[in-house]
Amino acid sequence: MTNQVARDHTAQHWLRLESSVCAVTGAAGGIGRAIASALADAGARLALLDRDEAGCNAAAQALRARGVDAIAITCDISDVASVNRARDQVARTYRHVDVLVNNAGLLRAGGIEDIGIDAWNAMLSVNLTGYMLCAQAFGRGMLARGTGSIVHIASVAAHHPQTWSGAYSPSKAGIAMLSRQIAAEWGARGVRSNTVCPGMIRTPLSKAFYEQGDVEARRSAMTASRRIGEPRDIAEAVAFLASPRAAYVNGAELSVDGGLECMLMDLVPRPGFEAPRNA
Repeated sequence: MTNQVARDHTAQHWLRLESSVCAVTGAAGGIGRAIASALADAGARLALLDRDEAGCNAAAQALRARGVDAIAITCDISDVASVNRARDQVARTYRHVDVLVNNAGLLRAGGIEDIGIDAWNAMLSVNLTGYMLCAQAFGRGMLARGTGSIVHIASVAAHHPQTWSGAYSPSKAGIAMLSRQIAAEWGARGVRSNTVCPGMIRTPLSKAFYEQGDVEARRSAMTASRRIGEPRDIAEAVAFLASPRAAYVNGAELSVDGGLECMLMDLVPRPGFEAPRNA
């Protein structure tokens, strides 16, 4: 594995991200950490941002142990001063950012009838406002150079209401439109903006959930691929959209859900149209 990583850093990788500087928010674990790893595999230099200082440092140290150029920055993306400090720290180390991956997110339970305004605003401040703040902070440098790529992590919940989850679905739907607006306003100036919408992904936070009873089997059966996704499944899609290989992809939304969304009609009773038992 070590030799393979070394080759990825010395030979041209097909994504053509060698020496690119990529900033990833929410990079301490789960999907964010997998995204950072995939970008590192392509030869990128990494700035990892997370408000979990210990987790962020551990993720950066793991990359450096592989020979990757990576730094860890403690950052709360809902706080404009914290975001600007992170941008300045990246600039001191790498001078500029070529790719921003807006990945940090927040989920809290609660129905619309009862959710308090503080809980509503807390989720929006991370899941939507934080994405805008990071896009502004790092995007201005991209606009000045006339080149850059931003990838935002939303969710299939952007397309379908996830009940009893407070502002989660509205915030994820807002991310998708924010990305399209950035693409429309900045595309002519050389900056691309795209969205990835994950489906059901196994992360350290959700691992215990999938170990309960037949939850994994039942959820897997709801996808066309018949399995739960892994963080690397999202990371590979993000790496492509971030790269010059996706140079003509702008304002797009990519669902990475194992075909979950295309299985909707299988949830509707249709006598006489059931799948064979051995399917």
